[in-house]
Amino acid sequence: MKLFLKDQRPLLLFYLVQMLLVPVLYYLSGESRPLSIILYGMALSAAVLLIYLAYRYVEHYKLYNRLSHPDAAPGELPAPLGDAPLPEAVEEALQLTHRHYQEQLQEHIRRMDQHIVFINRWVHQMKTPLSVIQLTLQDLDEKEAASIQEELERLRKGLEMVIYTSRLERFAEDFQAEALPLRRIVGETVAENRKLFIRRGIKADIRVDAELIVYSDAKWLMFMLTQLLVNAVNYTSGSGKTVTVSAQRTDKEIVLSIQDEGIGISSEDLKRVFNPYFTGERGRQYHESTGMGLYLVREICSRLGHKVELASRPGEGTTVRITFSAASSLREQAEPV
Repeated sequence: MKLFLKDQRPLLLFYLVQMLLVPVLYYLSGESRPLSIILYGMALSAAVLLIYLAYRYVEHYKLYNRLSHPDAAPGELPAPLGDAPLPEAVEEALQLTHRHYQEQLQEHIRRMDQHIVFINRWVHQMKTPLSVIQLTLQDLDEKEAASIQEELERLRKGLEMVIYTSRLERFAEDFQAEALPLRRIVGETVAENRKLFIRRGIKADIRVDAELIVYSDAKWLMFMLTQLLVNAVNYTSGSGKTVTVSAQRTDKEIVLSIQDEGIGISSEDLKRVFNPYFTGERGRQYHESTGMGLYLVREICSRLGHKVELASRPGEGTTVRITFSAASSLREQAEPV
């Protein structure tokens, strides 16, 4: 109704001016007419105008209702707007725009699918030369092999990040929620990265109760933990320090904490650490950050129904907490998958 009244505002103003001109014209012409006759004529004209406006509103009701709620059904084909010329023209324009939008969307999806397939194939192809290099290391001296081994692990982590980033676009097709023993998942993730811990001279202290069960996806959860553990080690300078992984249970949640004794994060960077490609001051100093690890952790957590938080102070280390929601909520989320 508000949009209709705004649309008819010029007509109403024009009508008001016209009605005011009628008695003025009578006055200027010198002809005298009873006031009751003048008012009757104005009232009759107003009644005709109201009938016209009512007819116009009923005829264009669907059009005005659609225009008043443009976000009611985004991306969907608009319902019939009426048989009047204006609604028909608007409906035809909307249908044309919708077809054009669908064509562009399908083309974008097709290109995205091709890109994901290409990335997956490329990553798998890159694994073959890495395996060959790994075998070649057996014939080298231990000191030389250690340096090359470190670079190989960086390459593997980079390739893993690439493939998981591409899979994120099809997360619903690659997601399976199940009951997971949290300590086992943490232990396996630490074991997979043990060479990094040993090379940096950093200890891993796991303080997770063996009875804690969380509902999550094992593959995605281990990927997140790997990103957090690698960050914790890379930003911890000096040997003999510890990365502590602990977990606490509340009434409806389990909070997993990963705490390091590293260089920490400056206060001005804290609000941006989850942004994609943001490395911050510390990342530029250590040249270890791609700016994607924490971003992927946040995105995966949002899709799994978990929550991730980060607290840090320069020189005092960083603590990342993952909060696992109530088991029932994640199971309900996983049912349609």
